[in-house]
This record gives sequence, structure tokens and C-alpha cells, in this order.
Amino acid sequence: MEWSIQQLARLSGVTSRTLRHYDDLGLLPPTRVGANGYRHYDQAALVRLQRILLLRELGLGLPAIAEVLDGQTDDVAALTTHRLLLEQERERVDRLIASVTTTIERLEGGEELMAEEAFDGFDHTVYKEEVEQRWGADAYARSDRWWRGLGSEGQAAFRAEAAAIQTGFAAAHAAGTPAGDPAVQALAARHYAWVRAGWGDVAPSAEAYLGLGDMYVADPRFAKHYGGADGAAYVREAMGVYAASELA
Repeated sequence: MEWSIQQLARLSGVTSRTLRHYDDLGLLPPTRVGANGYRHYDQAALVRLQRILLLRELGLGLPAIAEVLDGQTDDVAALTTHRLLLEQERERVDRLIASVTTTIERLEGGEELMAEEAFDGFDHTVYKEEVEQRWGADAYARSDRWWRGLGSEGQAAFRAEAAAIQTGFAAAHAAGTPAGDPAVQALAARHYAWVRAGWGDVAPSAEAYLGLGDMYVADPRFAKHYGGADGAAYVREAMGVYAASELA
């Protein structure tokens, strides 16, 4: 089945001009062009457009979207990553809704408003105290400066990389791939680079990296991103293999 550019524009909510612009950039070429010059799109093109629009929703610019699409050609894996990001965003929005609801209830009841409740869900600083306790105030300050310096597009790209790594680990775990397999270790290398970036480009020691793996298993807030305790334990094992071979 195919859709004309006008039909696709109506279904997706973007303009025909935007679709032509995506074609010019190489983001979304038509499946075929008729003798009359009209563009037509098949199901694969629809899925690709969905991915483009999802990445736009996450705040990525078109050059960054092109890089993501070029680097992740498996549509199912890519959409799994998108779904994970959307679920994480839903959790954040749910926290915002709960925060506003609590504020309304306290104001209506004439109760004292707690600042922590009022601003829960607005940004990453909700973990400030915990990070400082685990790794020190300097570590938090360095990471905070780096995060704010990324801007919205950089932050979205960082989240997208996290979701892609999480999806990769989950798929490898589900397939029964050993933690020491080269493909899994490639994921571990990406994960280590991601952690390093988040720590203000300071390379975690083997001890710190292994401690992070322990935290993934022990803390349900982190374990859920890897499919629960079993998935987190698999990731920790992969991190352990990586640390032994690369960080020793």
C-alpha cells in the first residue's frame, strides 16, 4: 500500500512542504516518484517518518536525527528505544502532575507547602543530595555544569543514547547472549563512555564503575531501566567484564 504526499501530510499532521524538505535533506526520500512528479510513500517510509517525528518531539534537530537514523537501522529496536524514552517522559510528567496536585490540595487545605514537593519532576536536581552523598559535591557540581551546558538538543541526545544502550542490553539479555560476548562488551564500552560524559568527562575508576553496577541492582529506580533486578544483574556482569579487561 502506498500513500501520496498529500495523504501522508494529512495523516501525520506535517505539511507537504515539510515532507519535501525532509526529502531534500535525505531524511525521508519517497518510495517512488510517479511520471507526474508526485511523491508516493510505502509502509517503511511511514515508520521512518514516525521515528523522525518522535525524535523531533524529544528535542533533536534535523542533523542529529539524521545521525540517529543512519546509526540505528533496525526499526523495531529503534522504536523500542523511542518507547522507553516516552515511558521515562511519562514518568516525569506523572511526577509533575502529582506535584501540582499536592500543591493544590495543600493550598486548599491551608497546609504548609513543602518545597521538595512543589518542584519534584522539574529537573535532574531532584537527585542532588543523593549524588553528593555518594560521590561528593564536586562530582555533582561538575556534572550539573556539563548537563546545563548541553542545551535541550544535547540533553535529548544524551537521553536517546541512554535508551539505546538500555534497549541493547535488554535485547542481549533476552537472547541469552553471554555478558562477555563482543557485542555485549561493545554496549558496555558505550555505557562507560556515556557514564564518563555524565560525570563531566571524568573517567570513572574501575571501583567507581563497579559500584555503579551494584547500585543498578540494589536500587529499583535504576533496575527498572534494565528490565528489573535480573536485567540489572546482567548489565552489572557486563560492566564487570568490561572493567576487568579495560579498566584494570
